[in-house]
Amino acid sequence: MAYNEEQAQILRDALSDLSGISERKMFGGLCIMHNGNMLCGIANNKGMARVGKKREELALRYEGISPLSFTGRKMGGMVDISDAALRDPVILDEVLSLAKEFVCELLAK
Repeated sequence: MAYNEEQAQILRDALSDLSGISERKMFGGLCIMHNGNMLCGIANNKGMARVGKKREELALRYEGISPLSFTGRKMGGMVDISDAALRDPVILDEVLSLAKEFVCELLAK
């Protein structure tokens, strides 16, 4: 399945000030990595972010953010970002800030 290039560009633009960013095609979508660790991405025509289990509840407070579930089973610490939330600069900035906080704590790969 192909990912939505317009949505991918929204994430690229939102992360343009962060060094150590790379991209990898995974899971039929696009993963954006920070220092080799998955930060966020696009799959199934929506975004996803790796906020970590401690920050997941904070992310879920925003409209358009829901638990990530590829197979019907929730993936702890990962959230889906609806298309509307991707296009809302305030919500996107807040969720990506949570993801950056989590991923920046990880050792570089």
